[in-house]
Amino acid sequence: MTEYILLFIGAIFVHNVILTRFLGICPFLGVSKKIETSIGMGIAVTFVITLASIITYLAYNLILVSLGLEYLYNIVFILVIASLVQLVEMIIQKTSPALYQALGVYLPLITTNCAVLGVAVINMQEKYNLLKATANGVGTALGFFVAIVLLAGIREKIEYNDVPESFKGYPIVLVTAGLMAIAFFGFTGLIK
Repeated sequence: MTEYILLFIGAIFVHNVILTRFLGICPFLGVSKKIETSIGMGIAVTFVITLASIITYLAYNLILVSLGLEYLYNIVFILVIASLVQLVEMIIQKTSPALYQALGVYLPLITTNCAVLGVAVINMQEKYNLLKATANGVGTALGFFVAIVLLAGIREKIEYNDVPESFKGYPIVLVTAGLMAIAFFGFTGLIK
């Protein structure tokens, strides 16, 4: 049980998908202007990564490996992720039209979010069992959620600060993201 807890905590802090693996930067920078939209994106990505970890594990191990078609994993993983994103998009559109509008183009772009595919590939390469793949998926998703909400909170505070003209907009956001990555780098020796 300890192994699963360490994998889960490690995925959130030590191997944070955005701040240490540098996957999923597009929505991280694009949707993190307001806390509300970053929470919505974080929840959507959490749902997709968690389900994608489970379904891609099952598809790879039960179908592709048993049929000797392991080389098709990228295509299968992308199809699974695209299907899940379509499901999430329909749910958000029906339940929260305002959030659907706020997320805009970034919601369907979860399909091409390399963080989602990256987790599925990492689970496959590390040969995790179903429980480990799920723990890694949920931890990675929560790590994405933590990073995007933290950046959104910082960006909302920066908006009221006196920032030099040359740093306004994305330059100060990139500096902030870099400082966040350095802060998360402090967790490196915590869990291997």
